[in-house]
Amino acid sequence: MKIKPEHYAHMLEAIRPLQPKLAGHREYLKTDSRVKDLEKRLRWDALWASKITQWLSDTVYKYANDDHVDTALKQIMKELA
Repeated sequence: MKIKPEHYAHMLEAIRPLQPKLAGHREYLKTDSRVKDLEKRLRWDALWASKITQWLSDTVYKYANDDHVDTALKQIMKELA
């Protein structure tokens, strides 16, 4: 994973409070025919809801891209499951 461990930890802790709402949001997304990749949409929605996008832009995107962020988000979702 290209995301630095301290940045990964920050992302995890920002998303962790949303864990109780993820199952309900997953069910909601299942009803939206526009959603093509449910799990990807769920993890990116969690990232947006965490309100760290400015921090992400200022730190992580200086050395990583969406693919790297998505890999980190996949791992975060596994940890929170």
